[in-house]
Amino acid sequence: MANAGDEDAKRSHAISPMAAKPGLTDIGALAPSMLSSLPARFINWSRSGVGPRLLAAVLLFSSAVTLTLTALQLYLDYNREVGLIETRLDEIGRSTTGSLGESLWNLDQNQLKLQLEGILRLPDIRAAEVREIADRPNPIRIAVGEPGTRSIVTRDYPLNTIVQGTARPIGVLHVEATLSQVYQQLLNRALVILASQAAKTFLVSLFIIYMVHLLVTRHLVAIAEFVSKYNLARPPPPLRLERRAPSDADELDKVIEAFNAMCANLQQAYGELREANANLERDLTIRRRAEAEARASEERFRDYAETASDWFWETGPDHRFTYLSDRVIAFGMDPKVRLGTRRTDTALDRDTEPEKWRAHLATLDRHEPFRKFEYRGRDTRGRMHHFSVNGKPVFDADGRFLGYRGSATDLTAQHEIEERLRQSQKMDAIGQLTGGVAHDFNNVLTVITGTIEIIQEGLADKPDLAAIAQLIDDAAARGAEITSQLLTFARRQPLEPREIDVNALVAETAKLLKPMLGEQIEIETRLADEAWSAMVDPSQLSSAIVNLAVNARDAMPGGGKLTLETANRELDGTETAGEGVRGAFVMVAVGDTGHGIPADIRERVFEPFFTTKGVGRGTGLGLSMVYGFARQSGGAVAIESEEGRGTVMRLFLPRAKGEAVARTAPVQAPATPRGQETILVVEDDPLVQGYVIAQLGGLGYRTLAASDGASALALVDQGARFDLLFTDIIMPGGMNGHELAEAVRRRRPGVRVLYTSGYTDNTIVHEGHLDPGVALLFKPYRKAELSQKIREVLAGEPPA
Repeated sequence: MANAGDEDAKRSHAISPMAAKPGLTDIGALAPSMLSSLPARFINWSRSGVGPRLLAAVLLFSSAVTLTLTALQLYLDYNREVGLIETRLDEIGRSTTGSLGESLWNLDQNQLKLQLEGILRLPDIRAAEVREIADRPNPIRIAVGEPGTRSIVTRDYPLNTIVQGTARPIGVLHVEATLSQVYQQLLNRALVILASQAAKTFLVSLFIIYMVHLLVTRHLVAIAEFVSKYNLARPPPPLRLERRAPSDADELDKVIEAFNAMCANLQQAYGELREANANLERDLTIRRRAEAEARASEERFRDYAETASDWFWETGPDHRFTYLSDRVIAFGMDPKVRLGTRRTDTALDRDTEPEKWRAHLATLDRHEPFRKFEYRGRDTRGRMHHFSVNGKPVFDADGRFLGYRGSATDLTAQHEIEERLRQSQKMDAIGQLTGGVAHDFNNVLTVITGTIEIIQEGLADKPDLAAIAQLIDDAAARGAEITSQLLTFARRQPLEPREIDVNALVAETAKLLKPMLGEQIEIETRLADEAWSAMVDPSQLSSAIVNLAVNARDAMPGGGKLTLETANRELDGTETAGEGVRGAFVMVAVGDTGHGIPADIRERVFEPFFTTKGVGRGTGLGLSMVYGFARQSGGAVAIESEEGRGTVMRLFLPRAKGEAVARTAPVQAPATPRGQETILVVEDDPLVQGYVIAQLGGLGYRTLAASDGASALALVDQGARFDLLFTDIIMPGGMNGHELAEAVRRRRPGVRVLYTSGYTDNTIVHEGHLDPGVALLFKPYRKAELSQKIREVLAGEPPA
């Protein structure tokens, strides 16, 4: 039964796809008129759309109903057939058990077999068997037919005999009836029912689909095509269905009428929308243009604000900052900190310049514009700045005062440059003044030192007078030292720079400082491991270190620590006092733990004769000499000092370009060699001229004398013979010593020249260095120095 149901179900499912295929030739013979009216598009429609889904739904539903009804009918038929078989089995039990029992009692096997074969000939009986119940070997067992295991109905009937009035069981009758015929009949009946129902369902479904397509779906397709191609900009004519008009408007007519009305409303709305869009587009264009102009203006303002050297600000009616451009950060100020404060909150000169601030505040109260209001204030870190401020009052449409807007400029760098320029000009002016004084003073000292030597030679046997002469000599030496310091500050002292080992010179100088500074001063050296060599005059550097050490000692009257340090530095122009220098330098630092330099006099410590010591305790030329030596050497000097914490003075000396390092040789006492050559002496100062002629005469030389360049050239042109030109550099008459020497060499090539001066200019000294091949005897000089220098020049190679 189950197998039959499965086969029916397969057949039912096999019908639906066939119905969905486009080829309907098998059904065309039954309904030729229906197929002949289908247009070509019906085939396409049947491939996809509502039709196939509707056909599938109808077939599935019909199949389900058919299967259900068929199963019910088959079930009833099955029960009826099985009931008939069971009735037949019951009849066999009633009619044959008596005779079978008697034949079994009589052991008549032939009769038993005949009776069983009679039972087997009954309809649907498949097998019959008699088994004897006896306690003996080989009981009787007779079976006919073919027993089965599937689709059977069995019965067992007891076989009895009456013995002395009592029923006694002697055997069993077993009968089997088959249901195969029943199943075959039910299967055939199911196939007939399903085939007839499937054919009927398919034809009905096909007819329904065709009618739905004819009346509904083709019109829905037309509506869909109309909608898909509808263009509001170019609307088509109203939709009309291609069909015979019904007598009364049906649902499709109502749909089309509503749809055409909707299209008309859409068209009207579209026209209104186009007009509104046109107006909106004009408004948006105007708005976009305004926004673009506003953005451009804002970006322009932002670019100006961020790239300008100034910054912009706004204040409210109470003059508190409400806006500061980000440019203010570059000048050390935090906008977040300054917002809400007033300009007067950070001003440093409000108490020192009250009139200026009163006038400015009055301008603000009158709501008047102002320009270039300069004041001093602090940034966020507390550093002092010079500001210049411009401002304009802001009012609303009703004339109400809203505050100020303006810009500010940081003039700190300009003020610092101006201050450095003023300081440099002041130092240059002082240098020119001191240089001129030193020149005249050196001429006087030359005569004094030379004369006192003569006097000392004549007073060798008079100790009292010799002691007085020595005091005069010591005073002259002290005066010469002072003029040397003045000339060093004025950068008029000729230097003899050479490449030196700075560490070796500092270490040697530190040994000399120990007895000079005293036991209460501890000396520590911190020398760089790979310090560069420097291009400086070693004697001047040693004197500068000594001067700085003496100043440090005076700043530590109760004792302390002096530190000598060297290091290599690359300067960018911001670490030194005065004019900034750049490049590679060797630093020599002298630090102390003294009382420090007050801030108000820190900028004046390099001025000559400026001192904080008591009367008679200093000349005020020590630091001046250090400053002049550093600047003339191409370096710089820097001060770092804090009151109560000590001072560090740093010398920055130019790094030497070569590798050979010169070391200072021990100084030997000069000898006084004599000679017999003729020397042309050109000196404008009569006292110095007389002194030189006397000294040269005492040394065995013959002399010619002239007071200026013109007189000297006149002697040369007259044919005067001489071996050496000994000339002062600074002379009156429009011709200096260098020009005189050049004029003489043009007349007499190869002539030897020895210059002398108490003050050098740029004639033979450039950048603090003597020109190559130039010999100079600096005033004041002694007899031994004069003799030694003359012999060096006369013994040297003649100039080209």
